Amino acid sequence: MIKVLIAGLGSIGRRHLRNLLSLGDSEIFLYRTHHSTLPDDELKGFPVDHDLQTALRRGPQAVIVSNPTAMHLEVAIPAAQAGCHLLLEKPVSHTIQGLDRLQRAAQSSGSRVLVGYQFRFHPGLGQLKGLLEQEAIGRVLSVRAHWGEYLPAWHPWEDYRRSYSSSAELGGGVILTLSHPLDYLRWLFGEVARLWAFAGQLNELEMNVEDTAEIGLQFKSGAIGSLHLDYNQRPPAHQLEVIGSRGSLRWDNSDGAVHLYQASQPPQLDASALTWSTLPATRDERPLARNDLFEAEMSHFLEVVRGQAQPVCSLKDGVRALELALGALRSAREGCLIDFNH
Repeated sequence: MIKVLIAGLGSIGRRHLRNLLSLGDSEIFLYRTHHSTLPDDELKGFPVDHDLQTALRRGPQAVIVSNPTAMHLEVAIPAAQAGCHLLLEKPVSHTIQGLDRLQRAAQSSGSRVLVGYQFRFHPGLGQLKGLLEQEAIGRVLSVRAHWGEYLPAWHPWEDYRRSYSSSAELGGGVILTLSHPLDYLRWLFGEVARLWAFAGQLNELEMNVEDTAEIGLQFKSGAIGSLHLDYNQRPPAHQLEVIGSRGSLRWDNSDGAVHLYQASQPPQLDASALTWSTLPATRDERPLARNDLFEAEMSHFLEVVRGQAQPVCSLKDGVRALELALGALRSAREGCLIDFNH
């Protein structure tokens, strides 16, 4: 039985709680500061501490850090110093400051850290990565990712104006909150050499953070890319397109499927001869559900805690994604190109 402490009981913390319960084999207790705006009904019956050191004295093997982004390190560093393995929600923080302390603490204690970029567990993106490794579309030339959500409807069970996503003080804003593509683009296409960004609060959503961003990327491979993020799109859309020297790949989060087009040799001139093949995203031979990603992530985290696996998204990965996000914010603020080559 793995002893797990959950720090932060907003929507993602409660999702992790439910998935732990469905997977079994864990003893769960909670660290609460009551920043959550959600009802407490489903939390009844679990031991609760309001002081972190008291909670850590219970001896958890694992700590899930799912409190607001700006408060992550307040929990993560003491937990790592205590030797706990961490599921650290994304982004790892809202600033680079303090991350060196977390890295040193984890290295010293042997704490293993999994960063909560759950799209690493998407079977469609996994298939797309496999096709890239097989060079199914030749050399990657350009990529475009697009993720638009309407923030007031994203978590309809809570007032978006009170959530971390809309608060600069809590580490919100569309670039940090929707930073998943900054992680999976690195995972799929390698390190980013340079980026630029435009961002701003373009809609009237009653918050003090940016709601729209356009980010340009140049990968060290030579490929170029773009990433669009916004809090305004209705209906929401989350897509990825890859153009290669011998074809194209498309992925759409709405059904999770990957679409592959491989150019003929020599190229077909007749447009009617274009043929796309589709690789559906399934889990256990059934259509993929959103929670499947989180459940697979939690199952992997328990393996990490048991020493049966290494984190597929490491603390180093999380730090790198944060550096890209902060680089985009700086580029938008200062109107400059951000160079990661030095």
